[in-house]
Amino acid sequence: MGGRKVMVQPINIIFSHLQKVGVFFYYPQHNRVSVWLYDNNEFRIEAFVVGFDEFMNLVLDDAEEVYDCGAKPGKEVQPRRELGRILLKGDNITLIQPVTA
Repeated sequence: MGGRKVMVQPINIIFSHLQKVGVFFYYPQHNRVSVWLYDNNEFRIEAFVVGFDEFMNLVLDDAEEVYDCGAKPGKEVQPRRELGRILLKGDNITLIQPVTA
């Protein structure tokens, strides 16, 4: 079984990020995810996954909008904006990736 690839369901990947979240300690930095939004390349959302459902709606904690300053030249924006805990509808999600330090 060395070279055999196994198909993984997207919901299982989201669940793996949810399992890493601890209740009795502050979330480690490597558990944060970056969520790319559908039809929006100006910013991404970085947060901790604390819940989801079968429609891939996500409950995100300590969420922040992270702006791409190069997306709209000449427009002054703050690089980050704190949102807190949010519910992100699954229809708006394009990609979920772990945040790298």
